Amino acid sequence: MRTPVVMTLGMVLAPCGLLLNLISTLAPGWRLVKGFLDQPVDVVLYQGLWDICREQSSRERECGQPDQWRYFEAQPVLVARGLMITSLATTAVGLLLASLGVRCWQEEPQFLLAGLSGVVLFAAGLFSLIPVSWYNHFLGDRDVLPAPAQPVTVEVSYSLVLGYLASCLLLLGGFSLALSFAPWCEEHCHSCRKAPPAGPRRSSISTVYVDWPEPTLTPAIKYYSEGQHRPPPTEYGATRKPKVGFPMPQPPPKAYTNPVDVLDGEGGKAATSQGASSRSTRPCHSSLPCDSDL
Repeated sequence: MRTPVVMTLGMVLAPCGLLLNLISTLAPGWRLVKGFLDQPVDVVLYQGLWDICREQSSRERECGQPDQWRYFEAQPVLVARGLMITSLATTAVGLLLASLGVRCWQEEPQFLLAGLSGVVLFAAGLFSLIPVSWYNHFLGDRDVLPAPAQPVTVEVSYSLVLGYLASCLLLLGGFSLALSFAPWCEEHCHSCRKAPPAGPRRSSISTVYVDWPEPTLTPAIKYYSEGQHRPPPTEYGATRKPKVGFPMPQPPPKAYTNPVDVLDGEGGKAATSQGASSRSTRPCHSSLPCDSDL
């Protein structure tokens, strides 16, 4: 299996962020102070978290300068020391987890471990971004970060820029590796759907079994249908399957009667027909008119 793109991107950005973060922590270049009245114009002081260096165009850089303004006792400097070291240690742990999770030398990477490494690297980026942003916020405040009065000027130096860049790389690399949680979550949820239930399934409202009473029907209709004999309920009650759903009760059969008497009027018609037949058989005398003459 090819290494996913998100893992490759995270493994590229995270080491770069670690290197820049290390340079930003150790290099004395968080703030640049220049414009001293009692010194040459080209004298510049570089203030970092651990050291102060003096640089002049005609001389080499001289580090280990005395802290005349109690710069190292400022709260942003003390907080930045602790958080930058924490960021470096967290980044090292995140890269170790990422190396074990990506495992480019094997067929399948460990998505869960790679995702955890992304979370750790993202936290490392936050640990370095907080002190850099806080220091930059109070860069020109001489009450928080001590510095000589005007006309001395203070500016941002290269270490602060590297700290910002390192934080962004760690955040992007951590986020990229954290996307490895997606395949693991998809696989885990898919296996959970396929897993059988641990206990008996509870019946819902759609699977309620209702045993309606049998309607009272005549034996001919109940036990005989289309010429086939059906045994009474006592014979197949033991092997009877449970009913599903809600069967509708069957109404008892009704006997239909004709309210009109079909024999009514048959007697009158019979009497009329008998009279007609008797007249037709009576002998015709000459003194009486016959039916044939009418």
